[in-house]
Amino acid sequence: MSPSPAGGEVAAEVVEAVRERLARTPGDLTPHRVAEALRDAGRPVGDAAVLAVHDALRRDVLGAGPLEPLLRLPGVTDVLVNGPDAVYLDRGEGLERTDVRFPDDAAVRRLAQRLAGLGGRRLDDAVPHVDLRLGDGSRLHAVLAPVARPGTTISLRVPHARSFTLAELVAAGTLTPETARLVRAVVDARLAFLVTGGTGTGKTTLLSALLALVDPAERLVVVEDSSELRPDHPHVVGLEARPANVEGAGEVGLRTLVRQALRMRPDRIVVGEVRGGEVVDLLAALNTGHDGGCGTLHANSAVDVAARVEALALAGGLDRAAAHSQLASALDVVLHLVRPRGGRRRLAQVAVTERRPDGTVGLVPAVEAAADGTVRAGPGADRLEELLDRRGAA
Repeated sequence: MSPSPAGGEVAAEVVEAVRERLARTPGDLTPHRVAEALRDAGRPVGDAAVLAVHDALRRDVLGAGPLEPLLRLPGVTDVLVNGPDAVYLDRGEGLERTDVRFPDDAAVRRLAQRLAGLGGRRLDDAVPHVDLRLGDGSRLHAVLAPVARPGTTISLRVPHARSFTLAELVAAGTLTPETARLVRAVVDARLAFLVTGGTGTGKTTLLSALLALVDPAERLVVVEDSSELRPDHPHVVGLEARPANVEGAGEVGLRTLVRQALRMRPDRIVVGEVRGGEVVDLLAALNTGHDGGCGTLHANSAVDVAARVEALALAGGLDRAAAHSQLASALDVVLHLVRPRGGRRRLAQVAVTERRPDGTVGLVPAVEAAADGTVRAGPGADRLEELLDRRGAA
């Protein structure tokens, strides 16, 4: 059902009947054309009914339809649709179920297909899933039913209007004053680092804030699968991957873009999210004198990063020994974020790389920050201090 301006509701079948009649003849969506369509369908043509149907159709063809009001709420990071009867949002404190409903799964499907079309992508039974960035910077992922259950799913990741500063992350509880000073020192020392954590832990947010601390005289080349990083820095060049078109041609992958970045006279190379074989090219880039390179990586903990990089490197054609050898000289620090259930996103661990006697690389915690704000040194604290001293940023 669709709400009417008079406070009542318009039946979904009325809206659908008007939609079908309007589709038969081209023209703009206007209240006058809606009134004519209502008359043709033998429906009441009061002002309230005309405006209600017009508003319902307008929401269906502009923006994100009934999801648009949710996307405009302050602090919203994600809007999730699980079929017609379950719409959730996240404002940083966990998922909240909303009162928004769709008439049926066909309405969810239409919205998903229209949003995919805005991004120039195909979404139908032959290609029932899509992952892309919309023109406003939102990230869209959708899967059509029956591949998805209990109906068509839509996931919208809302970009921040601006990057957060380090001070704002301290105020939000993501960093403590002590860990804020530490991550600033990591950037100033041009250490190579990865920001790790699970989905929704704030990896991109923290990385953007750290890139804003880079000397304005440096040139940042940012490579991303879907453009999300918006660092407040005067010299940023972004490279965004491109999927294949409907004919299967035209794909530009992250590995290709990392290689291109090397030829663009970067002072720092940034890979927005390392998720595949491009880790091989990133490790190679960080081993060619490009200090201060960084990126994000999904990982369960800081100590799991070496195993995660090894697995990705193997998929990219690098054997285990070579992967660890490259990692040992390429990566200095890991900044690991967590988001406990019902808790705030926060930097929980800072770890450093350590070469083991067998030639493999391990990650050793140097700093651990508890949920209550206390910070304590870990077994890798001396190694971290040595790295910072060596670069003059302790």
